[in-house]
Amino acid sequence: MDSTFDTHKAEAFAGRLLTALNDGALCLMASIGHRTGLFDAMRDQPPHTSNEIASRAGLSERYVREWLGAMVTSGVVSVDAQGLRYHLPPEHAAYLTRKAGADNFAVFTQYVPILGQVEDGIIECFKNGGGVPYEQFPRFHAVMAEDSGQSVLSSLESHIPPLVPGLADRLARGLRWLDAGCGSGRILNRLAELFPNSRFVGMDFSKDAVRVAREEASARGSKNIEFVEIDLSEFDRDAEPESFDIITTFDAIHDQGKPLNGAFLYTVSCMHCMTVSLAQGGKAWARCGARRRRGSISSGRDSNRSRRTNSLTTSRTTGMS
Repeated sequence: MDSTFDTHKAEAFAGRLLTALNDGALCLMASIGHRTGLFDAMRDQPPHTSNEIASRAGLSERYVREWLGAMVTSGVVSVDAQGLRYHLPPEHAAYLTRKAGADNFAVFTQYVPILGQVEDGIIECFKNGGGVPYEQFPRFHAVMAEDSGQSVLSSLESHIPPLVPGLADRLARGLRWLDAGCGSGRILNRLAELFPNSRFVGMDFSKDAVRVAREEASARGSKNIEFVEIDLSEFDRDAEPESFDIITTFDAIHDQGKPLNGAFLYTVSCMHCMTVSLAQGGKAWARCGARRRRGSISSGRDSNRSRRTNSLTTSRTTGMS
């Protein structure tokens, strides 16, 4: 082994770590910018003072001023020579605001503070095994619903039914659709609205997610949909045969084609997907390295939505052909 210490290599690595530290902090502040509506308040606006920005967003000026400092030093927001007026360039707003739709990266930054809240539990699992249960992840379902809303829901009609030849026509005439691991039910509620002759059932083990899904269905006045709070771990053995014509799962299996394309996916895998599975006594099929799973057709990898992967599974015993 070469024992020569490469000073340039060491300094480059130290610089990499410093960049990671600053970028991690940026994710925290970007999450705040998204949740408070600051990015949205600055979109399509001329340069404003911190007071004016705070007023537009309905927030405390002192906190907004500090947040702006983080945005300026991160190169997200520009400031004039006097340091008084701040501007969010349209090129940056195109990836940080709700109007950006599926390109809004600010939504994904919310996962960083959420995962940080379970670090102590994850460390205990490293020492003793086991997992961190779903209920220990505050706001996770809310963020997942927002995530799916801009990535999956925005392309639902154009991308999902065409995956199965004739599916759109079958839906129009009426079939039975199960969404396993439905979360907050935004996708299924939209499908129920689009295809009133079909019957939709969403199943999830999260009580809070099912409650939100039912509330949305009620608000929409949908009569062709129901949501069931259930653990599907034994569903392959307990399910009544031929109960559904099609079964889907969105953002629940996490079938990734390129698991080595970033630390973010492995972090989410370790600190959520894998540990939640282990907490249920499962096999810990995590977000990364899952390409081997059978029975799924991956979709949603166009240029605007390659950050998320959706899985659609059809059963050979249900008569879909």
